[in-house]
Amino acid sequence: MDFTEDQILRYSRHIILPEVGGKGQAKIAGARVVIVGAGGLGCPVGYYLTAAGVGTLALIDDDTVELSNLQRQIAHSVDTIGMPKVESAKKTFNALNPDVTIVPVKVRISKDNILDLIRDYDIVVDGSDNFPTRYLINDACVMSGKPLVSGAILRFEGQVTTLIPGSGPCYRCLFEEPPPPGLVPSCQEAGVLGVLPGVIGGLQAAEVLKLILGKGEVLKGELLIYDALRTTFRKVKVPKNPSCPVCGENPSIKELIDYNEGYCAPQ
Repeated sequence: MDFTEDQILRYSRHIILPEVGGKGQAKIAGARVVIVGAGGLGCPVGYYLTAAGVGTLALIDDDTVELSNLQRQIAHSVDTIGMPKVESAKKTFNALNPDVTIVPVKVRISKDNILDLIRDYDIVVDGSDNFPTRYLINDACVMSGKPLVSGAILRFEGQVTTLIPGSGPCYRCLFEEPPPPGLVPSCQEAGVLGVLPGVIGGLQAAEVLKLILGKGEVLKGELLIYDALRTTFRKVKVPKNPSCPVCGENPSIKELIDYNEGYCAPQ
């Protein structure tokens, strides 16, 4: 890939990295990434991947911008209240880097559409805030062989993991079934520190770039947990479960399941 002078200047801090260079930046420019959720996590992930020059970035979300979002959802503003989040984020990301093709998809994901929605992308990022959606995304990625970078936040704690179908555990290896409705509160019910999604979303973006470049070690088989109150990080090993119902040796789940009508409420 031949870069323009402006692109060489824009990506110069990448290009001078031996682990990236011109070839690596060309890989980034050719990558196709889809983010489910244009909220608390999707905003920083999308912002940094746009800044990095990822070639095509799809945003899936059916929600609109509200005033209460602005405490943490950095791609939106007072001027875009009432606008679909995918359009608000597209406006912000296009202003940051016109090199990147932003594909806004205003739709609620379900078992009937998710495989089609992720089919043309190399990497999937989960920025949702509810368990039914996380399990649906996980199962779809396992069945389609797509790498998945998963993040979650609540109150002062966040977590990140990278799931590689065929060579590591999936989300169900960690938690086989979603918890009963109402057992785990949502961010709307329990609150979330506004800067927390920036930390976790930044880590998710780093995982995506490492996957694209084929450099470093991603969080395969590991759950990284961040505690903002104590400023601590810890890793928990997540072994692959040979009896996993979706990625195990004899999977019992062979078709996608909607636990909650495919509801997707981004953080």
